[in-house]
Amino acid sequence: MERDSQLELYEAVADRLKEAHTAVRTLQVPEGVRMALTRKLLVITAAAKHDLAGAARRLDRLMKDLDEGRFPEGD
Repeated sequence: MERDSQLELYEAVADRLKEAHTAVRTLQVPEGVRMALTRKLLVITAAAKHDLAGAARRLDRLMKDLDEGRFPEGD
């Protein structure tokens, strides 16, 4: 039973990561900001391998920031 819920969470996070990558790719922001956002998504993706629930929370925060127009500083 626990394995089923873990699999569902994995699928949900994977789908949301795909959506997040698409959202970042289509943003009208400077390239440095896009790169910073992409790095954040890559970190979340890597974290999902070890802490799926934590990665889901980090992805929620990142998407909320994007929705509210809060972007990281570009290099």
